[in-house]
Amino acid sequence: MAGFRSLARQVRDPRCDLALRRYSLRKCLERFAPYGHRATWDHLCSRAGFGPEDRSPDPVRLVAALDELEEARAVWLAYEVEFAERRKKEKHDGLRRPGSVDDWHRLTWGGFGVAWCDDPAVHPREPLAEVLRRLIAALEREPGSACPVCGGEQLYWRYDLDHEPSSGPVCADCGILVPRPVLTREALAYARRTRLLVSA
Repeated sequence: MAGFRSLARQVRDPRCDLALRRYSLRKCLERFAPYGHRATWDHLCSRAGFGPEDRSPDPVRLVAALDELEEARAVWLAYEVEFAERRKKEKHDGLRRPGSVDDWHRLTWGGFGVAWCDDPAVHPREPLAEVLRRLIAALEREPGSACPVCGGEQLYWRYDLDHEPSSGPVCADCGILVPRPVLTREALAYARRTRLLVSA
């Protein structure tokens, strides 16, 4: 099974058939897809300027989509290195029980679904790397009451997500499943009440 870097080389290789280059970009999303596979694909296509069903996209646009994905992956991998070093130090210092950020991080190891978007057509518009930087910054500060990606304050509780956790606070503005550790107890309680009001 090819890894992310070898798939990326195929996307960039002008000697490869265009269909293979497109397929290789799709396969990259099996290794790293911050919004989930379908939403990340929709995001990359819209930002690079080709349709999700376009079987013969401009190779320059394919590479532009890959560039955005690679930049975001570099941001996430750097965070994972820092996270691993921090946990190693904490264990050395006797802190064996992980916190809520650690619980969330275990579910997103490798970067899949970091900013999960259950609806593939609703996702942040900013570059992926910027979205991840904002999310990481939120994980490293005190919890707040708004979406860490777009600043939206309309959070609602959603059940039956195609992700783990299968329920949680979703931003009505940008569509991400907001990591619980970045929200205050009050914001989480508000999101739960909003879910009840929406379904009533």
